[in-house]
Amino acid sequence: MTISLIAFAILLVLVFLRVPIAFAMALVGGGGFAYMRGMEAAGAMVGNAVFETGFSYSLSVVPLFIFMGNVLAGSGIAQGLFSGADRIFGRMKGGLAMATIFSCGGFSAVCGSSLATAATMSKVAMPSMRKYGYHDSLATGSIAAGGTLGILIPPSVILIIFGLLTESDIGKLFIAGIIPGLLGVLLYLAAVMVAVRFQPDLAPDVTEPHPISRKDMVGVLATVGLFVFIMVGIYGGFFTPIEAAGMGAAMSVVIAALVGGFSLKGLGSALVDAAKASAMIFAIIIGAEIFGNFVTFAGLPDELGDMVYDLGLNAWMVIFIIVVIYLLLGTVLESLSMILLTVPVFYPLLYTLDFGTGVLADPEMALIWFAVIVVVATEISLITPPVGMNIFVLRSVLPEVPLKTMFKGIFWFWVADIVRITLIVLFPSISLYLLS
Repeated sequence: MTISLIAFAILLVLVFLRVPIAFAMALVGGGGFAYMRGMEAAGAMVGNAVFETGFSYSLSVVPLFIFMGNVLAGSGIAQGLFSGADRIFGRMKGGLAMATIFSCGGFSAVCGSSLATAATMSKVAMPSMRKYGYHDSLATGSIAAGGTLGILIPPSVILIIFGLLTESDIGKLFIAGIIPGLLGVLLYLAAVMVAVRFQPDLAPDVTEPHPISRKDMVGVLATVGLFVFIMVGIYGGFFTPIEAAGMGAAMSVVIAALVGGFSLKGLGSALVDAAKASAMIFAIIIGAEIFGNFVTFAGLPDELGDMVYDLGLNAWMVIFIIVVIYLLLGTVLESLSMILLTVPVFYPLLYTLDFGTGVLADPEMALIWFAVIVVVATEISLITPPVGMNIFVLRSVLPEVPLKTMFKGIFWFWVADIVRITLIVLFPSISLYLLS
């Protein structure tokens, strides 16, 4: 375990020195493997990791879902979702902030990216909230928090990557993310209510709901239809998650054409952006694969299992410790890096835990439940200072709003997330009900 801990320390130092996480993991993993097995074996391991990742058919879902999200982000459906949600909440105090949360949930359901959701909705919702006198802290807080829903509500790129790392059923992971995702929406709505109750000056008493046009209505119906199409197709066995990604990408182009947001220039931008994002994700996955091979060979997962056994920790105490570790790592690492760095270490440990009888007695169900816990913890990291990635996305779009104001605005949403992850840990059926 000493070698593994030294490797983690070196990795964190490289990250703090601003070495890209992909290269940091590859360097430490490759160097550590060379130290233990020699340069020839390390070269073979690194080459194999690059080849298998680059030619992995399963990973083709990543660029396809990213492309789908890019097309929808540029099509204008976000405005339709916001207008539709505002018709529901607009006459309530804090209604525009609630509409932002609700529309973020809907947009992320077909986008799959938290950062894209936050960036898109900031352009749609922020002008309206400023027009009606919403304080910048509540406005930016609702956008940043709503954007985090994108990595849990399916189709989720993070859940796909978790499934590939652990060889889990991606379709079941998607199903397990639905209720916790909806719970997140409800708790965020409650967070807005609590915030405006304790600080009435954050929002005006009432606002006039936005008019909803025919184009907006088409966007809303198309978004709901696409989500249902993907989920029914996967869960009904009509196509695999990989085929669903291709179908979703094709349907997103059709939807963009229907709502008038389709152009060859926009299509080109969506393709280029998807290629860039996919290249970044693949590089991180390759780095994580190299580092994970080293950690596994060094015996860290087995040694952690032995430590748990020697200390006499029960399964629930181990899960609690893992959640705390994720919350702490979330203050210094971004979400994808955190997932790829830790999941190969923690998920083998899950098979050594005894949850007794019940649904968690099935190792597959326990792993799916663990996936939801990990993703929710990762969501929290997106709005946790000092490295809340959604906050910095908003900062790039809204440079006039101080970071202090933005971080102040996410407080109640952060509390709501802590409540949610507590409920998910204590009541596994929240995640597994639709699979039972």
